[in-house]
Amino acid sequence: MSYVPQRRAGSLAYVPQRQAGSLSYGNPRTYLMTQTDVRSTAQAPALHQPGLRAPLGRVRHWEPVQLAGEGPLSRVYRARPEGSGANRPAAYALKVLRPEWEDDPRAVALLRREAVVGKAVSHPHVISILAAGVTAPPYYVVMPWLSGTTLAGLGLRQRRLALAVVFWIARQVAEALEGLHAAGWMHGDVKPGNIFVAPEGHVTLLDLGFARRTNRPDPGVQRWMAGTYQYIAPEALTAGLPVDIRSDIYSLGMVMYEMLTGRVPFRGQDPGELARQHRGARVPDVRQLVPDVPAGAAALVGAMVAKEPLRRPQTPRELVERLTALEIATFARR
Repeated sequence: MSYVPQRRAGSLAYVPQRQAGSLSYGNPRTYLMTQTDVRSTAQAPALHQPGLRAPLGRVRHWEPVQLAGEGPLSRVYRARPEGSGANRPAAYALKVLRPEWEDDPRAVALLRREAVVGKAVSHPHVISILAAGVTAPPYYVVMPWLSGTTLAGLGLRQRRLALAVVFWIARQVAEALEGLHAAGWMHGDVKPGNIFVAPEGHVTLLDLGFARRTNRPDPGVQRWMAGTYQYIAPEALTAGLPVDIRSDIYSLGMVMYEMLTGRVPFRGQDPGELARQHRGARVPDVRQLVPDVPAGAAALVGAMVAKEPLRRPQTPRELVERLTALEIATFARR
């Protein structure tokens, strides 16, 4: 269960939304599974649905070719540069804020933040923002079109991933966090729906709208941009406590727990109860559920999801090094 912004009496409020169902490789619509765009597969239009067209004219040098999907705040189109010719592939994702949200400053702030971070951070495991228009309607960002699926689309709740694959994916996410951290940012919403896996295994961290600055005060992000309750760090749920890159490490620890065991440690649909569990409930050792998980891997996950940030790996670089060692030890099993 994740929480996505919906309009209530002219403002944003978080309401429960079920995660999308299983998606297969080769379905680029999984790119839409982000904090601001999650919809159930029954609600969202499918790619190549007969008669589905992009109800949008050209957007500042970009030509929408096909409506790929839509969410509560935005629509995403396959697009190509204006004037490039009908034969040129639509190799870009054009994300446009829906007109009904153009007068809501918080909705606009999400897209602006995505544009700022995506253009400032250049890293092979962080989604790139290639162009943006965030000063006047229509508000939009342009990204590469990705093929593959999100980690959520791999059906983690139905099966476990192989040990070598878990460390392979987690290490790449940690490298993405290292790139953000080096540029003075944290992601703010690490979860399976924001981890995109290409068919060849390359991982890209998506959805930068909830990113926060870590090297200086950041008044642009409010506490209402909290993240997803099943993965959020306890300090992010308590007013007055600072959040930093170690909060992202906690969230990645929750994702690793799910990859290793096929379940999240804290379950339920009530955000208040999930918040209480994150703040005070013990996370069971992964080997209680899966005894064949190596002791070193179980110890690392336990450290990542420690309630106290000082007990977690302190930097993404430290985490990358520990994950790399685990990855090498299980390389033959990939």
